[in-house]
Amino acid sequence: MPKAISAITAMIALLSASCVGFIHMAQAGDPMVTAHKAAALAAFKAAIRKKYDLKEAAFAADDPEPIVTQFYAADARSVSANDAQTYAGVDAFRRVYASVVPGATVKIESVETYVNGDAGWDWANFFVTPDDPATAPFSFMILFLWSKEDGEWISKGDFYALGKFDTSGAGSGQ
Repeated sequence: MPKAISAITAMIALLSASCVGFIHMAQAGDPMVTAHKAAALAAFKAAIRKKYDLKEAAFAADDPEPIVTQFYAADARSVSANDAQTYAGVDAFRRVYASVVPGATVKIESVETYVNGDAGWDWANFFVTPDDPATAPFSFMILFLWSKEDGEWISKGDFYALGKFDTSGAGSGQ
């Protein structure tokens, strides 16, 4: 019996040491963890860039439907900091985008992106150029919220305000 207890004690000590080593390896400074996080971030950025391309193309084609059905989730929400307007759900998004898509082109520029598993967010500049030359271009600072559902990234909503993030490195925003 003492030999069995000694063997069990030795196994527990060995497992404990292994776990400590594993935990140490799994910390952020570990090259494997860092590489995995970098790969996940790169894949997320590529996926949402495709969604931004879809949204830009929908504006260029004066067709809000791809935005409503392929960019945003059915339960998405949108909030404006400027006028405190809140939109939720497909019908609200369809009404809003039917009124703003025709007559403008847009360009979306990611500024700061984060992903963790099936959730992520992206701060971006959203540049709007009205088709009417008498109307000046403008931009929004926007936070897109993302969720990976059924293997595809979909926006769960956004929060935006008039302005533009400073991407020169000189400041945090305008």
